Amino acid sequence: MVIEIGPILQDFTIIMIAASIMAMVSYKLKQPMVIGYIIAGMIIGPFTPPFSLITNFDVLNLFAEIGVILLLFVVGMEFPIEKLRKIGKKALVIAFSEGLGTFAIGFLVCQAVNYSLADSLFLALAISVTSTVIVMRILDELGMIKDETSIIILGVAVIEDIIIISMLAILQSVSSTGGLYGIELVTSIGTVLAFIGGALFIGSKTVPKFVNLIGKTNQHDVLVVAILGVAFGLSFLAFEIGISVATGAFFAGVLIAESKVHSVTRVLTTPLKDMFGAIFFVSIGALMDITKVPALIIPALMLIVVSIGAKFLTVYLSSRSQGYDTQTSLKTAFGLSSSGGELALVVAKGGADVGTTSSFVLPMVGTMTIITTFITPYMIKIGWKLVDIMQSSDGKFSFGLKRSKK
Repeated sequence: MVIEIGPILQDFTIIMIAASIMAMVSYKLKQPMVIGYIIAGMIIGPFTPPFSLITNFDVLNLFAEIGVILLLFVVGMEFPIEKLRKIGKKALVIAFSEGLGTFAIGFLVCQAVNYSLADSLFLALAISVTSTVIVMRILDELGMIKDETSIIILGVAVIEDIIIISMLAILQSVSSTGGLYGIELVTSIGTVLAFIGGALFIGSKTVPKFVNLIGKTNQHDVLVVAILGVAFGLSFLAFEIGISVATGAFFAGVLIAESKVHSVTRVLTTPLKDMFGAIFFVSIGALMDITKVPALIIPALMLIVVSIGAKFLTVYLSSRSQGYDTQTSLKTAFGLSSSGGELALVVAKGGADVGTTSSFVLPMVGTMTIITTFITPYMIKIGWKLVDIMQSSDGKFSFGLKRSKK
């Protein structure tokens, strides 16, 4: 098979130019770049004649897969094993309550509106995602990044990302074996747990030492090649055993974060992540059949409401059960109620990759991501202000009007 480099270079050029233009537009409008990237892909993709500048689905999928690997690899580098050990029991309880609770509620709603089993599972997982990047940016803007509530939110978000990535791996593995029950399900869960356990146990004893050894050369180019080799190596291993490449890439990042030179590697890989992250979002936008979007707006809004409601309820109740006061619990609930983000798109793409989801799932999740990315900053800021207003001067909460004195 002869690969023609010309069309690939042409598509790459179009993607980068479109991404640059829409990134500038997003910056001027003070909106997250991800919105601009997805819209850029929708404009130049094969479903928008006469603007269809890219028509090769294989090239789009290739760019998207490389983008997923580098994106999740850098995300994993934010979660060293030592950091995971320090996350308290309370954050674990809240994360599992939110992740699994939202997944269960979302699945039941999708089944109630007669979506297929596979569509219901992947959509439920997609709406269980919290946009960690957007939440962190908002907390930083509010000057609350070191606040107790923010620490809880970030701790929960870390665990939730791991839960979502692990569940995606299980869903993809189950889909590839062709069964959701019995021995196939047990085998799929066992495969994913064995991969994660093996990667963390064996990898933690070998990968950091290998990276530290390379780091001693003080050759940054060699270091970049080595860590990318680890990222693509674990992604390939995950692919070979039938689970998501995102899982392999994420845990490769976790292992690299254990090295003594992890801060240097993060600086070196960030430009790559930014570039291929942009390519990923543009490619996802191009793969979306936007002719389906108008009919999907109402269902997308319905799932957004379900996601926000389920997240708010599960986070608030689990936070209260862990002993947090009303103010902290409400702020945590508002902070974690945002859905969507890059991981939701990875989930939707994962369902499409194994061929089990319907063609409407990816454009629906893309539509949800654009909407939630836009509304999340306002929802958190307004929510937190409401919580502060509801708290009376004596530290007690008033959910209604005070009675006038006679």
